[in-house]
Amino acid sequence: MKYLVILGDGMSDYPVPELGGKTPLQYAKKPYIDDIARYGTIGLVKTVPESMFPGSDTANMSVLGFDPEKYYTGRSPIEAVSMGLTLEKDDVAFRCNLVTLSEGGNYEDKVMIDYSSDEITSAESKELIVAINENINIEGIKFYPGISYRHCMVFNGCGTTTENTPPHDILEKHIAEYLPRDESSPGCAETLNRMMRESYGYLSKHPVNVARVQRGLRPANSVWLWGQGTRMELPSFEGKYGLKGVVISAVDLIKGIGLCCGLEPLHVEGATGILDTNYEGKAKAAVDAFKGGADFAYIHIEAPDECGHRYEIENKVKSIELIDSRVMPIVMEGLEGFDDYSVLVLPDHPTPLSLRTHARDPVPFAVYTKSKRRLNPGVAGYDEFEGEKSGVYVGVGHTLMGKFIGGEL
Repeated sequence: MKYLVILGDGMSDYPVPELGGKTPLQYAKKPYIDDIARYGTIGLVKTVPESMFPGSDTANMSVLGFDPEKYYTGRSPIEAVSMGLTLEKDDVAFRCNLVTLSEGGNYEDKVMIDYSSDEITSAESKELIVAINENINIEGIKFYPGISYRHCMVFNGCGTTTENTPPHDILEKHIAEYLPRDESSPGCAETLNRMMRESYGYLSKHPVNVARVQRGLRPANSVWLWGQGTRMELPSFEGKYGLKGVVISAVDLIKGIGLCCGLEPLHVEGATGILDTNYEGKAKAAVDAFKGGADFAYIHIEAPDECGHRYEIENKVKSIELIDSRVMPIVMEGLEGFDDYSVLVLPDHPTPLSLRTHARDPVPFAVYTKSKRRLNPGVAGYDEFEGEKSGVYVGVGHTLMGKFIGGEL
């Protein structure tokens, strides 16, 4: 038996007036995914506990079958694992975004223009991270380059109580009220604020950014620190479910969760985490993994989430259609070579276009098992409303994986 999860990050949404009152999932042409629901099971699952922020970290941990209320220690430590960093006992890892802030005025008066600096390339951002390390003279702090705008800072001896805001939550807002603060440990917050403020001074003048502006691109003119936490430990996925598996994603966060639970992250050339990612490459990697003996594959596709944050209505619809047209045919054909298989399709959380950030609403899931194929009367396809109409509801997200693998759906 082979088990495949196709996770479209943030693809669930609310009705969009520009789409005739439909959600992107309702509007998109996605015959393969619709058939998963028509010939299988559709329902809703609440992936994020009420006590937790609806991030891709907590939501994907939940989808993979691990209770985030029990195991979660912060976002950045997970990404640090994927980057090959070893966190010591007193280390606190922070996600470091290279962002675009508005020009002029005091730092506190600036506006968050772009949390990704026009999807800055990894090569350019690596030069900027090197410059940051050269300009910071604080013992116990070091920055590490990642992919595109996503990087890591390790702060030895800092606490984890600082209030930090994800930059994608404050697009087009003044940053003053969202800067790091911590009443219990003001020294750490002051250090973070100083580094962010000083970074604007030298990054805005860096040759990489001067060249980007000349090419009509947004400069990565400041660091933005958030998502802090200490090292995390998860039980083994194989030990829990008896399956050897792989995780396929362009982002360190998902690869890090996989590494923490013993899933092998597979590198796919051209996997970007945005709309132009290598869809076929991800699909082929999963099929090849199954042929090589893997029992479980987790394909994570970031593009719908990015489009939701950017309020790109047409692109969010397109991202769903690309998953259906460029991933689904390859994996479904590849799986037919095995005696039996089961496919789970879902988002981790909604990223509504109207909010431009994550929401905690339940998300639709659909499960198709070859040996259980039967027409599901009355199901028009896969979307939020079909999931609700089904009456199938999983209220504790981290139990969904066990139900999927256990054949309960």
